[in-house]
Amino acid sequence: MKHYSVMLKEVIDALNIKPTGIYVDATLGYAGMSKEILKRLNKDGLLIGIDQDKEAREYSDKELQKIGSNYKILPINFKDLKKSLTELNISKIDGIIFDLGFSSPQIDDEERGFSFMKDAPLDMRMNLENKVTAKDIVNNFKEEELVDCFFKYGEEKLAKVISKGIVRARSTKQITTTLELVEIIKKSVGANYFYKEHPERKIFQALRIMVNDEINVLESVLPDAINLLNKEGRIAVITFHSLEDRVVKKLFKKYSEVDELVKGLPIIPDEYKPLIKLVNRKPILPSDEELKENSRSHSAKLRVAERI
Repeated sequence: MKHYSVMLKEVIDALNIKPTGIYVDATLGYAGMSKEILKRLNKDGLLIGIDQDKEAREYSDKELQKIGSNYKILPINFKDLKKSLTELNISKIDGIIFDLGFSSPQIDDEERGFSFMKDAPLDMRMNLENKVTAKDIVNNFKEEELVDCFFKYGEEKLAKVISKGIVRARSTKQITTTLELVEIIKKSVGANYFYKEHPERKIFQALRIMVNDEINVLESVLPDAINLLNKEGRIAVITFHSLEDRVVKKLFKKYSEVDELVKGLPIIPDEYKPLIKLVNRKPILPSDEELKENSRSHSAKLRVAERI
């Protein structure tokens, strides 16, 4: 199973790992990051890995067993982070990672339908136990709902044209595969725009975000993660598109500044003081060396903050 962890060295350095600390890998995947964390913990430290994907969890379990036994893997969506840690009697952690890209094995697994380059069922679920698939959205959403989805989560300027094309196509027969959808997008926008602007990338991104409720989940989990951090604990987030990065940037800004209500007061009450400080003002980008090695890291941005 080949999986390349984007900006692995930068993330591990950013976490400032203490051998006895509690660390959460909220996007366990195929354990690329988790293995490096576990290697740096002694028997009093603890690693918690979170993933909805059964195959990823089983693979990671085998990999982590080779390094140590002081880890737990939780089969949850990371939106349930706080609740699940409370159930484990954990109220504070020393670091947490969110790697928001989906793993190479998920992209490469044709049956999952994440890729617009291979023919597969229109699925795109991170958690295969979830009910709603991309096929459901494409075939059942009203035209205006499709437009909204493609504008909001794909930032695609021809969202209306593409939505019209989808509604027209599905009136004849259900749209069931990825390449069928790609062909409809191409026919809707014309070959010139299609090959120049690659709207299929944006439409597939929008569908994946909608199927997995990614933006809402991210907005709800980041405040929880920040509140869970011990003093000097760190949060590291890797994003892969502007929507995710905007959410992270906005929330980091909110929690690293004095509340507007009390700015300028001689004494700031504790509840209005910033919770974090930004470790890097601007996002860390992949090195030239990494970009050569792994083209999938091209759009990655890493933001890091520390609990005050």
